[in-house]
Amino acid sequence: MTDLNQAYEYCRKIIEQHSKTFSKAFAMLPKQQKKAVWAIYAFCRRADDIVDEGKNPREELELFAKEFDQFMEGKLSSTHPAWIALEDVFTHFTMDPRPFYDMIEGQRMDLYPQPVATKEDLLDYSYHVASTVGLMLLPVIAPGKVGALRNGAIELGYAMQITNILRDVGEDLERDRVYLPSDLMEKYEYTNYDLYNKKITPAFIQLWEELAKDAEVYYARALKTIPYYPLYSRGPVGGAAKMYRAILHSVRKNDYRVFNQRNYVSDQEKKQIIAEMQ
Repeated sequence: MTDLNQAYEYCRKIIEQHSKTFSKAFAMLPKQQKKAVWAIYAFCRRADDIVDEGKNPREELELFAKEFDQFMEGKLSSTHPAWIALEDVFTHFTMDPRPFYDMIEGQRMDLYPQPVATKEDLLDYSYHVASTVGLMLLPVIAPGKVGALRNGAIELGYAMQITNILRDVGEDLERDRVYLPSDLMEKYEYTNYDLYNKKITPAFIQLWEELAKDAEVYYARALKTIPYYPLYSRGPVGGAAKMYRAILHSVRKNDYRVFNQRNYVSDQEKKQIIAEMQ
């Protein structure tokens, strides 16, 4: 039988292994909130891994969705540490299940992909796979202020997901996923042939920069809401936003090479960002 401490330890290892940015940013939170962030991250990561690495991802995702239904009904008899930790989170905080369901729907969007034709399509996808995370976290990191901070959390999700997409163009192509809106590709006359042949042309850079500037607008709006968070959350949320935003600068410094290499923010840059938030 997994005890609660072991369950949270399992979740802590997942966030430290998969997201050094979030792990570093949220390390500043009080203990109960920090543990809750680990558990919420583990929920999201498990759903993500089913879609990206599962042997039968469609069946596995529906099983995961069914388990969450049972979890919400208090009928889940699982000893999996991630569920044990999440149950403790739902006990201690006034959680809204809606973003959890929306996140699962976002994973279905990857399994049954629809073409991303417009920026609106991109934002709809970004809401489901990223803004939902912010909405899951709000009751933990800003109790009593969820309504006031909701729009900022959604916009921060937009910003972070667009950043992910701009960083991971090459990785997504390998999975046969294209998130660059087709109407933008037409606008800049950047073709599917160019994309699949990994061409970094002036047209590609213009297209990339238009989306990057959109992301920067969403970061700016989200960062304006930081003073409305409780004092203990301002550094973690602001730090996470600024560390993610810095990925865009890394890609620019690397001459937009997003097809064959990973662009990242160095540990030194992350430490500097966190130091500035304290």
